Amino acid sequence: MTLLEARDLHLRFGDRVVLENVSLSFEAGRLSGIMGPNGAGKTTCFNVLTGRYKPDRGRVLLDGRDITGRSPQAIARLGVARSFQIMTLFDEFSVFENVAVALPRTRARGHDALSQAYADHTLVDEAYDVLDKVGLTDRADEPAKSLPYGARRALEIGVALASRPKLLFLDEPTAGLGSDGRARLADLVRRLKGLLTIVIIEHDMEFLFALADDISVIHWGQVIARGSPAELKANPWVESSNLGRLN
Repeated sequence: MTLLEARDLHLRFGDRVVLENVSLSFEAGRLSGIMGPNGAGKTTCFNVLTGRYKPDRGRVLLDGRDITGRSPQAIARLGVARSFQIMTLFDEFSVFENVAVALPRTRARGHDALSQAYADHTLVDEAYDVLDKVGLTDRADEPAKSLPYGARRALEIGVALASRPKLLFLDEPTAGLGSDGRARLADLVRRLKGLLTIVIIEHDMEFLFALADDISVIHWGQVIARGSPAELKANPWVESSNLGRLN
């Protein structure tokens, strides 16, 4: 079943066409990838799908509902979460607090909700359930700013998961990670795979090809190929480009 669908998206910044007739669909419960060279339009496409940009034409459908042009907050409330290339965490908060403040139960309380979180055993359990999923239970009381880079990436994903999304977008999650960090992140994504629908933009093709069920290739703002990792490895354009050179 298709969870999110983009139909003929077109976006122009001044004289520059950034997206041209981009159509994509993401099936519920699957892990989909988007790949392409730098400047191809991948992150811009994410920004349209999550409401940061409104397309000049085209439609975005979530569960068959037209969400084109809705705000990021409105789309998030419908069950769409995302991470960013540049991480956004509350550095002075603890790991637990970063996750707790993102939980729907905390947000519903409004003013001074975080100070009440520790007294709500159900909320504490929910936060620790998220931390367990991302492997950070033993660091719950540490300030976010003290975490190494890879653990910060895991925490950012935990914050996204805390909103209980049905669709999670990850934008270049391996950026800045060494080989050990990429391996740990791959293990985390494997644990999450199947629990919700995941869409990943990634420049590390080895990482993406090892995890994704299907991949779309964007170049010059257009979708030029799509298929399983095996199908794309055999695609002449992908094979002849830098994108096809896997270790």
